[in-house]
Formats: sequence, structure tokens, C-alpha cells
Amino acid sequence: MANLTSRSYFQLWVIAAFLLFQNTSTSHLPSPENHAPLFIFGDSLFDTGNNNNPTSSACYWPYGETFFKHPTGRASDGRLIPDFIAEYAKLPFPLPYRQTRNRQLRYGVNFASGGAEVLGVNPDKIIIHLKGQLSNFKNVKKRLRHKLGDSETEALLSKAIYLFSFGTNDYAKVTDDFSVLHYYSSEEYVGMVVGNFTTGLKEIYKNGGRKFAFVSLGAVGCLPNMRAKNSSGGCMEQVTVLVKLHNKEFSYVLMKLQKQLQGFKYSNFDFYNSLSRRIKHPSKYGFKEAKTACCGTGPFRGITSCGGVGTPIKEFEVCDDPSEYLFFDSHPSEKANHQFSKLMWRGSVDVTRPYNLKQLFQL
Repeated sequence: MANLTSRSYFQLWVIAAFLLFQNTSTSHLPSPENHAPLFIFGDSLFDTGNNNNPTSSACYWPYGETFFKHPTGRASDGRLIPDFIAEYAKLPFPLPYRQTRNRQLRYGVNFASGGAEVLGVNPDKIIIHLKGQLSNFKNVKKRLRHKLGDSETEALLSKAIYLFSFGTNDYAKVTDDFSVLHYYSSEEYVGMVVGNFTTGLKEIYKNGGRKFAFVSLGAVGCLPNMRAKNSSGGCMEQVTVLVKLHNKEFSYVLMKLQKQLQGFKYSNFDFYNSLSRRIKHPSKYGFKEAKTACCGTGPFRGITSCGGVGTPIKEFEVCDDPSEYLFFDSHPSEKANHQFSKLMWRGSVDVTRPYNLKQLFQL
């Protein structure tokens, strides 16, 4: 266990190394003709580097230590769910939108941005909310049309997979300002989030998308940063209520969209129960610790000081072996992400429904 402070010349060097790594030649990539592209939207569960900047903790050690051996802007010790999904689909690692070149667009783009919300409306130089990610997708479509022409672009977009992780930040922020529930009932607030998300999905459908994949909301109220805010050390029940309402309502919306929109197909991963089982029975899934994070400070290491940047607290603790932990900070460890991605890729209908991702890619 080590107590660490923030920036160093080495940390700044690894940022430069990462940028060089992300922009290297793509001559080694497989031919895109036989691969469906993967377009990724969401928050820090999926962000592979769109928020990569000197103020982001994920751009500093110990982030990335397990697989990449240096920080990459990913909120984990290693790979994220989209990295594994891309590997299963025989695609290269999904490159962040802010770092893509035209040649790489045919494999897909990662638009996800750590901290992103469905209801986020304020312009932010770093965080790209749902509305901004949709705008960036439309820009990619224009670039593809310029490069490939209309018919080939439409064919590409129709066979692509659109993968989403949204909503966590819309509900987690309620713990910092419960007043939102003074103005709206829980049902009304969830209705706003789901309604805006649904509008975004219809926008992608209008622009050619047909195959959609989702990570439902996980046990957000039980994350280490949520426990740290609760004097009892237990899960934040107010958040849990909202999350369960969201998952139920969104599941209904997806079934409705499948009936309303011709050719609309989807895969929905039950992240809530998959994460909850590992929190309750960590040893069953190969973890020694499921409440306290590997990296951070304070109760459950739930104060997100890992990396020592962007927070008032610059010192933090980091565990010796992230693979023993379900959570790296308040995000899943690489080992956990690997397990979740396997369930998404080939899980049965009680976990991923009505199609798993492997089936969705083959449709």
C-alpha cells in the first residue's frame, strides 16, 4: 500500500506516450469490409480517452497499470467493457472521437465521455453529454459520406452496433442535491431521463442505426463513492430506488421501440443484478474485496482521489493487486470488466436479452 501525491514529470511523460500510442499507423488493422463497426456512447464506464487531459485523474498513474502499463484516460486499472467487446468482434480498440482519423472511422468510434449525463445541458470543455455525443456522431456520418459516398455509408451505419452506457451520473448526482426530488417525484425524474434517452436513440435510428446494445444501470447506490457518503456505510437507498425504476421503465421502452421502429433490434445487459451478485458474493467470482475500492482515500476508498488530480485531496492509497478487487476506484476493475463483457457477448437470455452481443453482430 502506498501514499502518493499528484503530478510528476513521469506522469506528464506517459500522457504524451499515450497520445503517440493512440495515433500510430493503422496499417496493421484488419480489413473493415467484413466487420460491423462499433459506435460507443456513454460515460466513464465506456470512455477510452475522450476526457484525456491534464486535469483528468485517469490520465495519471496508477490508472492503466494492469494492461497498458501506463494511463490511457480509462477509469480503470486496465481495459474497459468496450475494449473486450471490440476484441470479441475482431475489431481494434475503439478510439476516442477526439483522436480519430478518417481511415479509422469504418471500424467505429467511441464518443463516450466520463461524467456524461442524459440530461446534461451545460456546455463543458471536457465532459460531452448525450446531446454532444449525438452531434459528434452526425459529424462522423458526414465524414463517412465524404469518404465513402451515400450508399456505402448507409450500408455501414445499418450494420453497425451502437453500444450505450448512460444514466449513472443523472442519478448519482441526486446524492449531492436531493432538492431535485422536491421538484419532481421519483417517477417524474426517471421519466425525464428515459424520455430524453429515448429521443436520442430515435435520432440515431433516423440517421441509419438499427442494432443497439445497452448496459442497464448497475447497483449505483452501492458503489464505493456512494457508501462513503452514507454515514452507515451502506448503499444509498434513494439512488437504488431511482435506478430500479429506470431499468424497469427503460426495459419497457426498448420493447416498445422494437415494435414501433422497423428493423430495430437490441441487446440489453442486466448489469444491476450481475454487479449486485458480485458485491454480495465476491469470492464466488474470484474477488477478495467488493465494497472497498483498490484506489482512493477515505471510507471504502470512496473519495475519488485516485491519481491525485482534479480533486481537493491529492493523496490516495492504492492496493497491491487490483485483480482482487471488484472496484478499481468507484469503477469496475479490469477483471470485473472482463467478466461483464463475457456476459454481454455470449450470456443467456436471463442476463442479456433478447439477443446477446454475439448474436446481434451476426444479425
